[in-house]
Amino acid sequence: MLTLFRNFAKSKWAVGLLVLMGLALVVTGGTQMDVLGSLGPKHIVSAGDRSIDAPQFRAEMDAILRQQGEQAGRAVTFEELTAGGGLTQYLSQKAETMGFLAWAAKAGVRPSAELVLSRIRQESAFFDTLTGRFSQEQYVTMLQQNNLTPAMFEQEQRDVYTQRHIGAAMGAGARLPRVYAAVLANQSLATRDARWFTVTQAMAGTAGTPTDAQLTAFMAENAAQIRNPEFRSATVILFDNAADASAGVTEERVAERYRLRQESLAQPERRTFTTLTAPNRETAQRISAALKSGQTPQSVAQANNLQPADYADTPRSAVGDPAVAAAVFGLAVDQASDPVQARVGFVVAKVTAITEGRPVTLADVRPQIVEELQAEAVRAGIFRRVQAYEAARGEGTSVDDAVTQVGARALPVQLVSQDGRFQNGSQFNGPPRILESMWSLSKGAASEVIDAGNSQYFVVRLDEVVPAALPPLAEIREPLAQQWVLRENARLLTDRSNALAARVRGGEDIAAVAASVGAQVQTRTGLSRESQEEVGPGVFRGAFTTAKGEVFTGQQTNDSFVIGRTDAINAPSATVAAPLAQQIGPQLGQENMNGVLQTLLKAAATRTEVGFDEPAARVALGLPETAPATPAGATPGAATAPSPAPAQ
Repeated sequence: MLTLFRNFAKSKWAVGLLVLMGLALVVTGGTQMDVLGSLGPKHIVSAGDRSIDAPQFRAEMDAILRQQGEQAGRAVTFEELTAGGGLTQYLSQKAETMGFLAWAAKAGVRPSAELVLSRIRQESAFFDTLTGRFSQEQYVTMLQQNNLTPAMFEQEQRDVYTQRHIGAAMGAGARLPRVYAAVLANQSLATRDARWFTVTQAMAGTAGTPTDAQLTAFMAENAAQIRNPEFRSATVILFDNAADASAGVTEERVAERYRLRQESLAQPERRTFTTLTAPNRETAQRISAALKSGQTPQSVAQANNLQPADYADTPRSAVGDPAVAAAVFGLAVDQASDPVQARVGFVVAKVTAITEGRPVTLADVRPQIVEELQAEAVRAGIFRRVQAYEAARGEGTSVDDAVTQVGARALPVQLVSQDGRFQNGSQFNGPPRILESMWSLSKGAASEVIDAGNSQYFVVRLDEVVPAALPPLAEIREPLAQQWVLRENARLLTDRSNALAARVRGGEDIAAVAASVGAQVQTRTGLSRESQEEVGPGVFRGAFTTAKGEVFTGQQTNDSFVIGRTDAINAPSATVAAPLAQQIGPQLGQENMNGVLQTLLKAAATRTEVGFDEPAARVALGLPETAPATPAGATPGAATAPSPAPAQ
């Protein structure tokens, strides 16, 4: 079978979609397929006459989310599921695959309804347990349990047959001739006989000390790499003051805040409990009965192949599902709940401990209240100084005088490049908006007050601009001279090696050419592809990339070249090459088929008008239209958007 979703099948999404399309996997014997259907009016994804609208997209993604929650033993959010930018890739490849299926239908590849229905009627999953025959009622019931209709399921089956038939046809019609594998096996096992000698730097000569003129010319040749970037220095005006933290905190204010928040600060009741999430109500009822009979949550979970979720000393506000929270906080110790229809499946909970809530005293929360009041005082002080600074500037006061007048502070920023590097090479670690402001101002100009978020404000004044320029020769003479010597030595070695190789190519005996520079010829027979470490990269590459009798030259180390001749190419015997050819033939054919199918998929989609609306997809999932930017160094969520891919 030639699947269309190799990468998708390897991901945790393939497991999640078993809930949605588990029946399809039974029917096709585990066929990997495009399990998100191409149904409904054009909304989220469209390809020709195929499309997925927002309600259907949401229903299918809900099924994935539910299964992911069961696997993780906790509620999984769509934010986690789509983190890392995978949703874009998924929608793109989904549209491409739907385009392929639309093209196939136009091309006449349309499995008949009789073919699909006859296959469905043979599946024991849809048989009546009493009669042992296909039951339409059982068929519809099982589909409904998986949020499917017969039309949706049968369309999926038609898509599976389409992919299978086209894949089989491509596999039969695009087989590589066996000689391809034979040629590759012969090349892999052939050995080489070669002679070579090594040309060292000492044989080629070394460069002397460069003159100022030579270094100046070298600088001009490499000006783009050597030139210093433009540097700028600035002053950043900050409006915070450490004295604000204590100025506005008095015992009277602490007591007043405590009275206002006494009720909200009280410690809530907490419970220790375990939940088991079942895929359907029948399983949840069995779990509830088992827990009520005295079985432990762990043994019940193991018997039902579920992962229990343990919550230790948890307040009601920390339980994400309101229905589950209501059930848990209505139980007594060691009591199990009835099945609860939750956001993710059906949940059964058992409470093992209850910690009663209690009111808090002023002593309990005094540090917290003091911290709140200090933060408020700091914010108020910053805001007051910002207003006073803007008023002073509006009256024509200079930046320095306004800073002094309002009690702000000035922080110098040393000469720094636009990419945030100081002249000593260290990295600028301030907010990027400071650099952005520095490069938007002219010398001596000051920015408006900039809101940095979290009640932080600043002003940037550009103080100095140092244009980009080459550094003085005296400043970089030593490293520049080292690089010049390295370049000249490499040139001398290359020129000497090329001259010696030209003599060998001209017909001179390789031993005589080697002797003219004091080198010795080395001879090896039977060099194989495992000989690279033994003979070095220059010899190995030269011997295995030249024809018989051809001269080769190449770099052996940083300061040596080899010059050699390939004397013989020894083909392996048929008895040695044949097993390797048989071994690599299927792999070679599979790799070729993967490439052919990838090309077919893209070409077919190109012939069909395809598209997707990611903002609409995000809205359908209850997310903002635009994905939030991932902070530098942040790790994407554990669950990421699916990644359908062409099949093997």
